[in-house]
Amino acid sequence: MRITIIAVGKIKEDYLRAGIAEYMKRFSTMAKVEVKEIAEERLPANPSAADENKVREEEGKRILAALPEGCCHVAMDIEGKRFDSPQLAEYIAAQGLAGCSHIVFTIGGSLGLSDAVKKAADLRLSFSPLTFPHQLFRLMLVE
Repeated sequence: MRITIIAVGKIKEDYLRAGIAEYMKRFSTMAKVEVKEIAEERLPANPSAADENKVREEEGKRILAALPEGCCHVAMDIEGKRFDSPQLAEYIAAQGLAGCSHIVFTIGGSLGLSDAVKKAADLRLSFSPLTFPHQLFRLMLVE
């Protein structure tokens, strides 16, 4: 199984980078895992709703361009389905049995994912109704 995480922005804090590296090292015995970072759009000071939407759309275009052909796309979305850990493991195993050898998780920037990225997903998955910083969420996902 191959797993890719496509995430908007870079991890800035050393402690988050160290945690992500540790979990990815542990995961490497079960699957090939990689992270692709997508450039984060800059918001103007005091952005309007239209400015925020434009940022989501631009980041979304880059995410969609980075999606490998034939992958199983899981968009991390606060409004998505909620699985417990065993259910998520079952979902991943079921995708492998169905012939999907490459699962891609997408994590939006601070404003979330564009509608186009959500619509392109095979599954919209939520870890919680709580909102987490996208950099911290990357650590949570690899864990």
